[in-house]
Amino acid sequence: MRTDFGIVVIGGGLVGACTAALAAANPAFQNMRIALVESQPPSMPPPEQGVDLRVSAISRASERILESFGAWSSIPSEHRSPYSDMVVWDAAGKPRGTASIEFSASGSSEPNLGHIVENRRVLWAIYSARAFRDRVTLLQGQLTSLDIDPERVELTLGDGRRYTTQLAVGSDGSDSVSRRLAGIDTTGRDYEQAAFVTHVRTERSHRLTAWQRFLPDGPIAFLPLADGRSSIVWTTNPAHAQTLVGGLPDQVESELEAAIDGVLGKVSIDADRAAFPLRLMHARTYCAERFVLVGDAAHTVHPLAGQGVNLGLLDSAALIEVLSEALAQGAANESFCERRVLRKYERWRKSENALAFGLIDGLNRLFASGPGAAASVRRWGLGLVDRTTPLKRFLMSRAMGTAGELPKLAQASHPL
Repeated sequence: MRTDFGIVVIGGGLVGACTAALAAANPAFQNMRIALVESQPPSMPPPEQGVDLRVSAISRASERILESFGAWSSIPSEHRSPYSDMVVWDAAGKPRGTASIEFSASGSSEPNLGHIVENRRVLWAIYSARAFRDRVTLLQGQLTSLDIDPERVELTLGDGRRYTTQLAVGSDGSDSVSRRLAGIDTTGRDYEQAAFVTHVRTERSHRLTAWQRFLPDGPIAFLPLADGRSSIVWTTNPAHAQTLVGGLPDQVESELEAAIDGVLGKVSIDADRAAFPLRLMHARTYCAERFVLVGDAAHTVHPLAGQGVNLGLLDSAALIEVLSEALAQGAANESFCERRVLRKYERWRKSENALAFGLIDGLNRLFASGPGAAASVRRWGLGLVDRTTPLKRFLMSRAMGTAGELPKLAQASHPL
């Protein structure tokens, strides 16, 4: 049955736009029309404007995926902040003390551990990539209905426009409309925490180091920005997060300085302040007939390891790899996305994501366990990990996205 498009991606955030760009750049889809549904496509960030609050720690794997179609290198260097070290410690210990872990790029073959980059800069780089501009049709609007049958998917937008596609990809966030319309349930729970975010200037240089201290209500992270400031992500209880948003600047600055144990000296708030609720969510299945989920529409996880967007970009690369292999093996355009093919992607990414969730959620529970015997075991465990080279390398490689069952585009053999 003839359709308007071969692939329609629903949701044009980082992961959705990347999925569309990867398909557009892949020769396997050269005869297939690709579309992206997004109600608010980005505009070019003004060069003189400061660093936006929403930043991500982009892993090496994500860097490779983005550069596969030219997006990464188009992000201005002044908006890519590499970090070479990461220091993590328990509230009852000291940075670089016996109850801490230090990760350093010097202990690996990599030039750095990753980059702190504004989400809007990455998003604009994707939208402005040649493959995206030349081959992706932007359907501006909001999805209101999804009619799926064995031969095609029909999408209806808010203004009544209708389109048909062989495959619909849901990438419209944790409150995904497409996931609900496709009848896919989720599991999860509220963390009963919120992430407070802002940018600060500090008395001492961040020295290209990410600092993270685990407090009883959640971790606080100081992430290095290219302009010398630090981006703050403080996970705490929701009431405290709102107090930090609305509190007097000097009081909040004192709290931030104390929370990070004064490692960077005096702290001065130098940006707006905001807070976001946190929730663990995992879709029960990643696919239905001619429909598949990627990114936050499939899973959300605690920000303490900075893996949310990185897991989503790995989803994108894995999905496009599976679909292109199906076409290479002789699948007709009508059958390249049938359920058995989508299930291959689901088995791959659901198991990898579940492992990441287990590690991240386990750390959050461990560090929230409070004082007493649990705290002693926790401090002992941190020191043990720091002294155990193979385990430390495993954790570092997972955070960098260089371990696990990686899509080809994310592997070191794929040139940047």
